[in-house]
Amino acid sequence: MSQSARQQSQADGTTPAAGLLTRNPAITLALIVSCEFMLQLDTTIMNVALPTVREDLGFGEAQLSWVINAFLLAFGGLLLLGGRAGDILGHRKVFIAGTVLFTVASAIGGLAPTAETLVAARALQGVGAALAAPTGIALLATNFQEGKERNRAFAIYSTVAGSGLALGLVLGGILTTGLSWRWVLFINIPFGALVVALAPRHIKETGRNPGRFDVGGALTSTAGMTALVYGFIRVSEGPWSDPLALVSFTVGVVLMAAFLAIERRAAQPIMPLRLFTRRTRAGAYVNLLLLAATLTSMWFFLVQFLQGVLGYDALTAGLAFLPMAAAVFGASQFVPKILPRFGTKPVAVTGIVSVGLATAWLTRLSPDSDYLTGVLGPLVLFGLGAGLALVSHNLTVMSETPEEDTGAASGVLQAMLTVGGSLGLALLVTAFGRSLRAAQERLPAGLSEAEAARRTLAEGVSAAFTLGSLFAVVGLLIVVFVVRGKRPDLKEG
Repeated sequence: MSQSARQQSQADGTTPAAGLLTRNPAITLALIVSCEFMLQLDTTIMNVALPTVREDLGFGEAQLSWVINAFLLAFGGLLLLGGRAGDILGHRKVFIAGTVLFTVASAIGGLAPTAETLVAARALQGVGAALAAPTGIALLATNFQEGKERNRAFAIYSTVAGSGLALGLVLGGILTTGLSWRWVLFINIPFGALVVALAPRHIKETGRNPGRFDVGGALTSTAGMTALVYGFIRVSEGPWSDPLALVSFTVGVVLMAAFLAIERRAAQPIMPLRLFTRRTRAGAYVNLLLLAATLTSMWFFLVQFLQGVLGYDALTAGLAFLPMAAAVFGASQFVPKILPRFGTKPVAVTGIVSVGLATAWLTRLSPDSDYLTGVLGPLVLFGLGAGLALVSHNLTVMSETPEEDTGAASGVLQAMLTVGGSLGLALLVTAFGRSLRAAQERLPAGLSEAEAARRTLAEGVSAAFTLGSLFAVVGLLIVVFVVRGKRPDLKEG
């Protein structure tokens, strides 16, 4: 090998043995997109399997939320650190490491003999996702030339990522009904193995940048959020005076205060606080957190209602969400056409109002509700509202951000969506659990065990959506009084 070639290889952060051996853009894109599809799939695929998981591994009603929260907390809490690791160590190396960890964790979860093992595996999946997701986006930017090629790659990436979220519920139902809930985890193994085997040959490594890891910020934020979530889930099963809950809340607040102090002093913070100094961008961030809280909770509780009250099997419950997926897709395609005319604010207001109406509608759920009159309408409203609100808020955040901060701003955006889902679900599980216990005390005598379970579950779900509707009210107030609207310059391509 020539000296010049060796120097070029070192500049790229690669070695001849580990570097790019073939250049097929289609394979490169397929590998990165397949990994993202797998990660997004896991955000929703477990929801439909939860009732079966509860029966198989002996979860309680409130503890069941840890199957979702363990993944989201680790994913959102370490996401920014994962992106930073890619900058320092090389994005391809961290991308492959994250995919390996995610795949191994999927195998452990699929084989889990106990509830504790499954929750630990889900947390490990979240760590792997936090490494693979941000580095995958960076690899798209470095492996495809700026212009038409890169724009097409990002368009395909975004479409597939959104499809993963929507298809997760359907695929989860198919696998749980046709095989076992364990296959919603095993399905990740072939995806992960393919990416790990082919990435070194088809994905070009990026250069390494000197820098420091903000480990303190990552650990305090993740531990603080976990403590808060644990506290909320604890009080869902007992009084607010529960000693463990009070300790958990105290530890969570102290750790989050420590996180803010660390970020204020850190030379290279994982979450630059300057991103929250502009009121429009800060308001959009808060609203993205509230939207994620509402949507994640909606998936969780509607699955419980469809299977526990309406008696759907996992497959039928998954298929029941198809109208929402279609509405999200339609709205996201429509938004770029209306934004230049109306601007981001009216679109965001319309989206949040739609989500609020859907949540309010779901507060009326009862044991006598049916799919057509009680669930279908809210699902369509949720889909339309999410498509309008998420796209407009994403554009608001990025249009308010200078070029040198776009990487950090997009990372915080992703973190808000994952962390918001976890914290929102914890709050609504608290309302659900307390309502469930109150409903059990009011049950009339003579009911069968199955009918008693249906009634209490329906009342608990309704209570959770009552609290969830407040998220939409707060979001509407923020977008009306805090966020300023813009008409973005949306150029074709």
